[in-house]
Parts: sequence; structure tokens; C-alpha cells
Amino acid sequence: QVQLVESGGGLVQAGGSLRLSCAASGTFFSIMGWHRQAPGKQRELVAAITSGGSSNYADSVKGRFTISRDNAKNTVYLQMNSLKPEDTAVYYCFARNTNIGNAWGQGTQVTVSS
Repeated sequence: QVQLVESGGGLVQAGGSLRLSCAASGTFFSIMGWHRQAPGKQRELVAAITSGGSSNYADSVKGRFTISRDNAKNTVYLQMNSLKPEDTAVYYCFARNTNIGNAWGQGTQVTVSS
């Protein structure tokens, strides 16, 4: 059974940092990453990383967020620094497998106060 379990969200002041974690189980995922959805907005890709370590980021988070993964633990991380109020959103972990497509986590709230 495929499962993604997220942790690490919370409330932080602007300029602060948070680290999100997402532990996957059930199969191997070639790509893992994070989307986010703010109130009244569409879900957007934040960052993604392949099993080989290649990553890409949304322009809005480049230089502030860092994605990494531990293939042995099937876990992806998102280190978020210099957080801004506009980063406030529900963050969703996703993982892509060639056979089953995308799997999604339940979402974790990140709130950045000004």
C-alpha cells in the first residue's frame, strides 16, 4: 500500500525557517517533491527532485528553499529559509512512480506571520 506521511509544518514569523519531511512507503518513486496551495489560489509546484538528485524549483522560492531526499529512507525534505507571508499555504508532498502515477500526502499547514 502506497502511503506518504508528512511532518514539520507550523507557524513561524517572517524570516524564519521550517523543515518539512515526507516519508513514503509501498514502492520506489523516481520523483518526489512538494506542491502548495494557498487560500483562493491554484495548487503550484514548489520543488521536485529525482532519485539521482536533480532538482527544480519554483522561481518564487529559488535561493530560499532547498529540497533533498534520502533514497534509503524513501524520504524527501524541504528546508525553507527566509520565509515570507506569501509562503503561507498547505504544502502537499507528492511522489511519482512510473507504474502508478502520482501519490499524494495529506497536506501540512505552513503559516508565516508578518
